This record gives sequence, structure tokens and C-alpha cells, in this order.
Amino acid sequence: MFDAGLIEKRVKLAGANGDPTRNLANCPALVLNADYTPLSYYPLSLWPWQTAVKAVFLDRVAIVASYERQVHSPSLDMKLPSVIALRDYVKPSEFPAFTRFNLFLRDRFACQYCGDNAHLTFDHVVPRRLGGRTSWENIVTACAPCNMKKGGRTPRQANMQLKLPPIRPTSWHLQERGRGFPPGYLHETWRDWLYWDVELEA
Repeated sequence: MFDAGLIEKRVKLAGANGDPTRNLANCPALVLNADYTPLSYYPLSLWPWQTAVKAVFLDRVAIVASYERQVHSPSLDMKLPSVIALRDYVKPSEFPAFTRFNLFLRDRFACQYCGDNAHLTFDHVVPRRLGGRTSWENIVTACAPCNMKKGGRTPRQANMQLKLPPIRPTSWHLQERGRGFPPGYLHETWRDWLYWDVELEA
């Protein structure tokens, strides 16, 4: 029977095999859908090693690539998966949830008035006092200074130009946005699945 806790204890007692410098906590698995595209780019779809190994044993995923780091138990000796693919395709929803994070991602984490990316908040293009709704089509990312400068006015009244009109994004739209914000660490086995449209180095 699979027991991630038992495996982890035995690994700690036995020491590292294959890659002694890599801690188990630093061995997440990149999760791909059944069509071998990432479930999510931003945040990147990663599972901790325990979840990945359990999914392998339950036959819910296929191992695409592995770390050199190994785990051991009385009945198990395997390399930790670094890339896994779901066996059953998960259909993404057409439209993402209307959240602050997704709003910032749609607007590339930049103020839609001045382009600054510090002290971000959100702004009603048409103020609520003038009947503006809290919706994708009326909310933009704004830095605090621009938000204060605009106040309860429309951009035209405040003589402020929007960089792009606010739209309701699709999930595909946000995924494409997310590809522009790679995390600080990318394991070498992940790169072919994340940035296949980037020109390869000679």
C-alpha cells in the first residue's frame, strides 16, 4: 500500500540518492493535461512530490520525465517524477473567474493609465457613482497614484488615457498572458512543455 509519509521518512534516514543536493520539497512535478499542455501557466501547475507519486500509483497520470532523485520503501524504488501527464483530459472552463489576480494578469500586472507595476489596485473606468458596474468590462488595473488622481471621474473627465479598453478575457487569453511571467525556477525537464514556441539555443 502506498504511504508517502513512510517513503519520506525512509528517504531522510537513507540519505539522498542520485542528487544529494536536491531536497524532496524542491522536487515538484509539472502537471500536464492529457493533451500534454500545462494545466496552468500562471501560477504554474505544480504538484508536490507526494501527490505526484500517489497519482502514479493510482494510475491517474503517466510519467513523462523524472528527477535523478530517488525514493525508496520496502516495495518501492523509483525516481521522482518531474513531469506528469493526466490520463483523463480536463476541459478548462471557457471564462476565468473574475478575481483581482486574474484582473492583474489580464492587464499584465501594469497600471492601465501610466504603465507602472508598483502599488497596484483596481479602478472603475466609469465610477460607481455614475452607474459603473464591477465587471470585466469596467474594471482595470491601476496604480494607487493614478487611482487617486482619477478619483470619481471618467478617464475623459480626468484627462487620462487608457492603454487598452477592458475586456472579458477567455481562459486561453489568460494562459497566454501567463506565459509571459515564468517563475524564478524552471527545471530543465519542464522547458520543452512550457515554452515550445521559443527559439532554441544553438
